[in-house]
Amino acid sequence: MKELLYSDLETIDYKEAWDLQKDIFELRYKKEIPDVLFLLEHPHTYTLGRIADKAHLIGSQEYLDQNHISVYEIDRGGDITYHGPGQIVGYPIIDLNQWQKDTHKYLRGLEEIIINTCAEYGVTAIRDPRYTGVWVDNRKIAAIGIKVSRWITMHGFAFNINSDLSFFNGIIPCGIFNKEVTSLSKELNRKIDLLEVKTKLVNNFRQFFGYNSVNTLFKEEVLSLHLSAKGL
Repeated sequence: MKELLYSDLETIDYKEAWDLQKDIFELRYKKEIPDVLFLLEHPHTYTLGRIADKAHLIGSQEYLDQNHISVYEIDRGGDITYHGPGQIVGYPIIDLNQWQKDTHKYLRGLEEIIINTCAEYGVTAIRDPRYTGVWVDNRKIAAIGIKVSRWITMHGFAFNINSDLSFFNGIIPCGIFNKEVTSLSKELNRKIDLLEVKTKLVNNFRQFFGYNSVNTLFKEEVLSLHLSAKGL
């Protein structure tokens, strides 16, 4: 039986979620827990991956301060991206030894899950062979940036649902100059129920990676795991 633990962390500070990922990663590496998927939202945040060009952060310090935007340089792949309210961020912490030891197939898998979720809303999403992520025509609807260590994954995807897309004006998203960004709500011209999208994402994630069961972790249980990883 292949089990997935799932938790909806709702809105959580980026640094707090990053620290949590590291601890859950260690528990997964030690085989103390099965695979885990976190879905959540962040307050306004820009993150720069390992290969990011800092010139792609074009918002001034005044702009960052006025809009209460945090900035983090982090250890995932990819360039710069935005996280914020109305965007569903997914952090899978899964052992690829139990699936396929292939980071490219894993990336394509995350894209497929989002493409399938968009299709359930009647939105045709596609891949662009030049860039990682998910697109609607020439508009990016989801960014993907991962870290894989000892074949266990961290970080993941950012799927624009009801996002305020104006916050992408402070960056050159993913370092791509000639592409727009979009959201599910913009494509459908209506606000979308985030809990409904999360349910669809979890179901598509379960199907793609072949889990027999999905067990929900409440936030209190996640905190307990967080503390146990620290030996507290």
